[in-house]
Amino acid sequence: MTVEMVAPDWMHEQVTAEQYATWTEEQCAGIEIVDGMVLVSPSASKRHNRLARLMANALDVAAGPDWNADTDFDLRLQDVPLNNRRPDVTVYRADTIDVTPTRPEHVLLVVEVVSPGSETTDRIVKASQCAQAGIQFYWRVEQAVTGAPIVYTYVLDPATGRYRDDEIFTGLVKLTAPFSVEVDLGQL
Repeated sequence: MTVEMVAPDWMHEQVTAEQYATWTEEQCAGIEIVDGMVLVSPSASKRHNRLARLMANALDVAAGPDWNADTDFDLRLQDVPLNNRRPDVTVYRADTIDVTPTRPEHVLLVVEVVSPGSETTDRIVKASQCAQAGIQFYWRVEQAVTGAPIVYTYVLDPATGRYRDDEIFTGLVKLTAPFSVEVDLGQL
């Protein structure tokens, strides 16, 4: 006797923004929506989560009272077809903390921590989606096999609608834009 796996209907049909709005927090946890299709994300490693938290904490302090930095919540990049991403760290306007969904116009910076299995998505796909949505800054954190992570920073070029390379950091991230910030990545 064999056990048949039956995939739920939501895995075969596009989800609309209206449908998604009716889902509970539990239903939305651990998923992203790309072109209306649900993508289930595996749990991140402890190292990944710690790195995202360290980045969020440092950015939250540096950003001052006008901006918040938080981890793991829905960012609505587009309504049709629905594109919801869950960046590892998002810096967004403090006055939009209770606005749902969070939209690109609320966001200053997205940070993605690359893990095995998310390389192409974090390096290319999410960066392209965030640029097309008009998010001004994008940082990609590569976890080194040994030593401190490497941070690649990008700035949106309004003329092309794409990110241009900015600076690369190992060990200590020290920037003045989008605000003055120092992050010691050696804390891992």
